[in-house]
Amino acid sequence: GVLYEVVQSLPGVEDNVEVDIHVSSHRWRRHSEALKSVNTNRASLGQDSSEPGGFSDVLLEEGHDNTTQIEEDTDHNYYTSRTYGPYDSTSRDLWVNIDQMEKDKVKIHGILSNTHRQAARVNLSFDFPFYGHFLREITVATGGFIYTGEVVHRMLTATQYIAPLMANFDPSVSRNSTVRYFDNGTALVVQWDHVHLQDNYNLGSFTFQATLLNDGRIIFGYKEIPVAVTQISSTNHPVKVGLSDAFVVVHRIQQIPNVRRRTIYEYHRVELQMSKITNLSAVEMIPLPTCLQFTSCGPCVTAQIGFNCSWCSKLQRCSSGFDRHRQDWVDSGCPEESKYKMCENADTTQTPPYSTTTFLPTTTKIRVLTTTRGSSTSHLPTSLPTEDDTKIALHLKDNGASTDDSAAEKKGGTLHAGLIVGILVLVLIVAAAILVTIYMYHHPTSAASLFFIERRPSRWAAMKFRRGSGHPAYAEVEPVGEKEGFIVSEQC
Repeated sequence: GVLYEVVQSLPGVEDNVEVDIHVSSHRWRRHSEALKSVNTNRASLGQDSSEPGGFSDVLLEEGHDNTTQIEEDTDHNYYTSRTYGPYDSTSRDLWVNIDQMEKDKVKIHGILSNTHRQAARVNLSFDFPFYGHFLREITVATGGFIYTGEVVHRMLTATQYIAPLMANFDPSVSRNSTVRYFDNGTALVVQWDHVHLQDNYNLGSFTFQATLLNDGRIIFGYKEIPVAVTQISSTNHPVKVGLSDAFVVVHRIQQIPNVRRRTIYEYHRVELQMSKITNLSAVEMIPLPTCLQFTSCGPCVTAQIGFNCSWCSKLQRCSSGFDRHRQDWVDSGCPEESKYKMCENADTTQTPPYSTTTFLPTTTKIRVLTTTRGSSTSHLPTSLPTEDDTKIALHLKDNGASTDDSAAEKKGGTLHAGLIVGILVLVLIVAAAILVTIYMYHHPTSAASLFFIERRPSRWAAMKFRRGSGHPAYAEVEPVGEKEGFIVSEQC
């Protein structure tokens, strides 16, 4: 990229911005049908003249076939583009003749018309949808492009641009070179008129324009292209035709307190074929639906628009995760929440008939699914769970989710039951031991008594009966023999 000077009256210019050009690897394939026909949507802003104004002084080369030349629709995920050749009537209809507009609304920017590598801010009178985001301010640059970023820095050519023909143009080398713009409340037209390349003046002058309409369409019109765009040198300035958008991430620098670094990451780019840019050609880019258009959870998570849309209840926003609000999406924990694809307090069942909203004044229509309930709340409540939160948590069996109260009740109940069982078992053991002892005491010749006698540690044992007494006495005796007062068993 190259550095641009920004008009000093423009506030909030960032000098120390690191631009990191990384096209996101997340690509979504759309399966929407190509446009079967394109209505003639004149960008002439209410002009009813049958003649394409502004083309009278440009003649087509003789010997060319004047048949219609229309390139097929090209799907760029966020936009569908269509290129019209110089012999197609639509290309002339799409050209806006600023000379026929109201004089008080056409403005010639004095600074841009007399400087090189300069940019100035222009306010819009309407909300312009760009990649699903609504813009009210743009930055017009002398290099044949419009910068659309919110963070204004000096390396404007890197990303976040609308470029009908970005090149090293220098309006200051010719008195006839001007940068004009026109805003009628529904469209903004920016025209680079008779501008020359700073490093190759002899190639001739270029005249082209970009029209931004309030329905999101972007039209590039080319009146004078004296040389093939592919032959324009990019040594001193990038040469681009198309669109680009990015998100800004703020990094804190730990070594330096209260200092932050902004890094810009490009997540998508539309690159048009430069070989198709010729005299009297035109390109129309029609926006495709994005996740940002959904304002409630139900339609968001069930949308079938080619993007993996997810709802973040904390931000109350629908997103694919890659747009200008990327940092808020990550900081709020939305990527984790989006894994569950659930809506709290919302019924995602679609009730026919569906409401159809016309997004563009063409044959393309977007079907928006409606729900019967309101927006959702957070899946991860930071305060005490409500009744609805508890009901949802009980259904999350895969996660083992439960409320704090239910867990405490289960833990207390388990401890209480275990204590009772333990006490009962101990009482039963003690009672059994007492009963066995009593039985053996009164039945010395029983099997149980003999069982314990046989397992005494002595080698021999005898039973002594005191004369005149019915109680047995135990004593160890000598080996087999007879002694006074004892009855000795040989088998002991």
